[in-house]
Amino acid sequence: MSRIFITDCEGPISKNDNAFELLERLIPDGARLFSLISKYDDIQVEIVRRQHYKPGDTLRLILPFLKAYGATDALFRSISEETLRLVPGARETLGLVSKVMPSFIVSTSYEHYIESLCQLIGFPKSNTYSTKLNLDSFKIPDWEIERVKTWADKLTKLSPPRIPPKARSIQDFDKQDRENIEFLDQIIWHEIHGMTIGRIITIVKPVGGAEKVEAVKDILRRHNSDLKQTVYFGDSITDSEPLKYVREGEGLAVSFNGNEYAIRQAELAILSGDTLATTIIALIFNKGGKEAVRQLVASWDYDQIEKTLGTQLRIKAEEVYHAGLPQVEIVAENNIERLTKESSLFRKQVRGEAIGSLG
Repeated sequence: MSRIFITDCEGPISKNDNAFELLERLIPDGARLFSLISKYDDIQVEIVRRQHYKPGDTLRLILPFLKAYGATDALFRSISEETLRLVPGARETLGLVSKVMPSFIVSTSYEHYIESLCQLIGFPKSNTYSTKLNLDSFKIPDWEIERVKTWADKLTKLSPPRIPPKARSIQDFDKQDRENIEFLDQIIWHEIHGMTIGRIITIVKPVGGAEKVEAVKDILRRHNSDLKQTVYFGDSITDSEPLKYVREGEGLAVSFNGNEYAIRQAELAILSGDTLATTIIALIFNKGGKEAVRQLVASWDYDQIEKTLGTQLRIKAEEVYHAGLPQVEIVAENNIERLTKESSLFRKQVRGEAIGSLG
């Protein structure tokens, strides 16, 4: 039974947030609009717990706005190709790990972006899962274009709501944030849903949360393997459920520069500006399973890397991490709060403040 390597894309492999960059390119003040809807997405998942709503559904909520501003499948592809930025070492990591164990990318990103990534690094598209979208098949009448643009203009003037600590309902938010959430509720679930273009919100199914879990299950079926043989790398709210699923199945759940949602469900946290740390953890997992990874992390130094993986990888690690090995820790009750703060700060340094702050 082979061990399996599975990773999210944006964060562990690339520095992009493709959806953020699409709005930034195509919509006036699109970055503000995306930040607002992304935070609204977090609230729907964490606080409202809207029925049939899941992490990553931001990718369907933004589509009417993108369509109103002339987005096409061709534009999605060209922008994805132009903006794609890999985390240093990502191409080498996927190339090396895929030689020793079946390797997969499970991403909430639109398939246009994942296709661009696969073409750039030579990774097989058949080993990826992403959000399917035929944008050109959806039509939007002229009057809807103007209406949606008017709403977009109003929304970009709002500040993203702040989720209060220990909030359990919308009533725990301050008055202005409650009003902003109610305004978004009205526009998305009543106004746009009643339009022709509203079909896009119903039909498009982002691969986030539960869909990522289903992707993991499908991968294991394809290779007749099980969760104990699986290592999963994620970094955001869309990875929370698959990280939890793999961890509870006694596989290895790893946060790579993760935010609070990823750290909460991970067993191991990596803070690194290069994916060589991913390579090391994956190769050790392939060699000896989760216990071998724990032993390595307990003695996280160049000598232990050489002892377990050989001199060549030690030399590579010393070249890449010449200032010292990156932070790698087992997540536990006594360090989860600290790791959450440190990892959240580090992800902003690696991916930039705007993208690194997103859920």
